[in-house]
Amino acid sequence: MIRIKHLGLSIGIFGCLFKLMSWAGASTLLIIGLSLLGIYYLIKVFKQ
Repeated sequence: MIRIKHLGLSIGIFGCLFKLMSWAGASTLLIIGLSLLGIYYLIKVFKQ
């Protein structure tokens, strides 16, 4: 469970770095990273 959070954060940070450097694939990385974080928090909310 915590791995999803860390994976989402790391991919999101790389997506921000790619976006700042104007490299290809930045939007894809941001979408994947933020989606993983969203899934993690949805699971966390509904688990309680």
